[in-house]
Amino acid sequence: MSQAGSAVSKHAGRFSKLPVTLRLAGRELRGGVQGFVVFLLCLALGVAAIAGVGSLARGLTEGLAREGRSILDGDASFSVHHQEATAEQRAVLERKGRVSEVATLRAMARVASGDATLVELKAVDGAWPMVGKADLEPPLPIPDILARKDGRFGAAVDPAVLARFGLKVGDRLAVGNLELDVRAALTREPDRLSEGVGFGPRMLVSLDALRASGLLQPGSLVRYSYRVALPDGARDDEAVKRLLVDVEKQALEAGFNARSRFNAAPQLERNVGRFTQFLTIVGLAALIVGGVGVANAVAAFVERKRETIATLKGIGASGRTVFLIHLVEVAALGALGVGLGLIVGAVLPFAAVAALKNVLPIPIEPSIYPRELLLALAYGALTTLAFAVWPLGRAHDVPVAALFREQVAPEARRPRLVYIAATFTLAASLCGLAVYAAYDTRIAGIFVVATVATFLALRLVASAIMWLAARAPRPRSVELKLALANMHRPGALTPSVVLSLGLGLALLVTLTLIDASIRKQLSNELPAKAPSFFFLDLTAADRDAFTSLIKDKAPDATLESVPMLRGSFATLKGKPLDENSVDPEYRGLLKGDRGVTFAAEPPKGSTVVEGEWWAPDYAGPPLISFDQRLAKALGLSVGDEVGINVLGRVITAKVANLREIHWETLGINFFMVFSPNAFKGAPYMNLATVTFPNGGSDAQEFALMRDVTRAFPAVTAIRVKDALTSVSKVVENLAVAIRVASGVTLVSSMLVLAGALAAGHRRRVYEAVVLKTLGATRGRLIAAFAAEYALLGLVTAVFGLIVGSLGAWGVTTDIMKIDFAFDWPGAGLAALGALAVTILLGLAGSWRALGEKPARHLRSL
Repeated sequence: MSQAGSAVSKHAGRFSKLPVTLRLAGRELRGGVQGFVVFLLCLALGVAAIAGVGSLARGLTEGLAREGRSILDGDASFSVHHQEATAEQRAVLERKGRVSEVATLRAMARVASGDATLVELKAVDGAWPMVGKADLEPPLPIPDILARKDGRFGAAVDPAVLARFGLKVGDRLAVGNLELDVRAALTREPDRLSEGVGFGPRMLVSLDALRASGLLQPGSLVRYSYRVALPDGARDDEAVKRLLVDVEKQALEAGFNARSRFNAAPQLERNVGRFTQFLTIVGLAALIVGGVGVANAVAAFVERKRETIATLKGIGASGRTVFLIHLVEVAALGALGVGLGLIVGAVLPFAAVAALKNVLPIPIEPSIYPRELLLALAYGALTTLAFAVWPLGRAHDVPVAALFREQVAPEARRPRLVYIAATFTLAASLCGLAVYAAYDTRIAGIFVVATVATFLALRLVASAIMWLAARAPRPRSVELKLALANMHRPGALTPSVVLSLGLGLALLVTLTLIDASIRKQLSNELPAKAPSFFFLDLTAADRDAFTSLIKDKAPDATLESVPMLRGSFATLKGKPLDENSVDPEYRGLLKGDRGVTFAAEPPKGSTVVEGEWWAPDYAGPPLISFDQRLAKALGLSVGDEVGINVLGRVITAKVANLREIHWETLGINFFMVFSPNAFKGAPYMNLATVTFPNGGSDAQEFALMRDVTRAFPAVTAIRVKDALTSVSKVVENLAVAIRVASGVTLVSSMLVLAGALAAGHRRRVYEAVVLKTLGATRGRLIAAFAAEYALLGLVTAVFGLIVGSLGAWGVTTDIMKIDFAFDWPGAGLAALGALAVTILLGLAGSWRALGEKPARHLRSL
């Protein structure tokens, strides 16, 4: 025997030692993957979306961790509102390492003409920045730019400020009582991400300039941050943790809000986590929609293999063996689809960074992340098996004779109990994984429940369509009669089409109506209800003069003002803070300062729903009123005690009542309202709103802003229209991103629909051959098929509109707390699009069936 023959014989011998199921499955797979293209694409698309989003988010998280020291401008940051750290508190920090002090607040920047704009004022000392590097034009040393020269301090400002006033480097700009020289344009700050999103462009000055500006008054909304950079060789992770613990012990009375380089940008990380969860849910929705395609493809595969299955059973193969052979084939093809998706998902972060490196202001560290890829693999594998076991299991108990007459007498049957149980176990595992791996388990749980409910509802809709079609009066039109018969006959496409189209359409309508509700809220309702201005940092001494100016310059406007301070949580129910006991959505509230006020009466725009409001002359121990949702998230109820650190002093107050707050009015309201006696004698600022009747014109608003900033340079004016415009831009960008991401699900829906129609191609060919032999023309058959798909598409579109509208209503009213707006054009266009796609795809598949020659198929019957 030759060496080649010996090798072949040896290889064949090894192959023969494999279990019979694997050998038979391998031989069938060598015939190709015909009919599984949609199967592969659906799996690849969903897995790629989940793996790509997860890897991209992980890359961002890794980038933030890697650049945490630069983003924070140190190893740790300790911040406090209203007042600077004392010499003793600062000494505690300076014993640990180098310290840089930064103060941030909002202010009005003005030019000689009186025009003003809101800026985020940042005052730094000579040590800033300690770690990163600021980009300035011209690139001069920061101490030289900010120093006092010829009696004036210098400033570096965002190019947007220069463009707003038509200024250039060398011109002058005023803040508070101070006139400054613009000596550079500030194009980049190394620590901007750590400070969160601001309301205006940045203006950089020195701490000495801030102190001379007149902007600092008792109770001013200024935040002081003290960044600590540990010495070289002593800044490992344990050293940073010890730093946080030591400062908390030695400077407890300061009420510092501490952060380390491990969570340099917590707000950004939380937002990334929420957005990642949404995109992951979209990817999972695409994968579940694709699961319908898996079920369709497997059902069609079993039908194509009925002669093979009959032969195997005829020569003694058991039903279990038949099931295992085809399960191996489906699993192998599923592995291929999942593998393709993992490859695309792994590459996606690298592609995104390459495409957006000059656009994204945040560091992303693209890499191969095994955990995210394994999670996507688990999703893909569970989806494949959950949707494949049921159709594969149906062939287990079918006798050989039934398989041979399947073409003319198909039988409706369910698989054995073991396959039903396996299907439900796999589906439950998929749901459990979705909740377990989610950033917010509540949102994930809602998604799982909604998906299961939609699946069941779609199945009921399909059954109802078949039931009604079977019992509907027979029309005179032959085409309509044939269409109705096709909708309820054994093996009808009705369940597949309804499931395929309904899921994608429901999601599309949901997103469309959520987007419409947000737009209506921002463009119509909020501007109509909202004040024209918010005025911050109004001192008690200036309040009467401010009121007189408003009455003089805007006599028709409504003025409201309330005291405002900043406070942070110190204790809950008399115990130290425990984040694990708080709803994840609200944990961020425990870490920072929040606005607080005191009032003798309940604030407008809120309603007491539990407990009682205190008497106007109440003089007992401090009481506090909480927002109802916040109290629930913190586990508080009427009668509990909380400790709030305000101005460095912890005030322990009893919860007297809970309020429902109507934030959509944009009026003055606070999560926490104290009884007036809690702050007797404490310094505070006032927050005021001015509302023009009918919204006021731009000319009126700009004139009032000029008058106020001239008379009260330290008062900060926030024009609500400008704020809403900024929010609208963010929402617009977010909406575009959501639509693009949701396109993945819609593409999956179209693929699945196409696959469902392709799966019925064989039966359509058989029907077309029989009907054409009996004398039916192609035109009549096309009309009958068009009527069938139109009826199915119409009913499914109506279902999608109803479910999508309910979903959008629930999200907007329960989660987003805004009014629901039904967008007839948007929702109707989505429904019409779904109807058109159903008819077009259905006719495209039917046209191929009608083109088959009867003779060839009649010979095979």
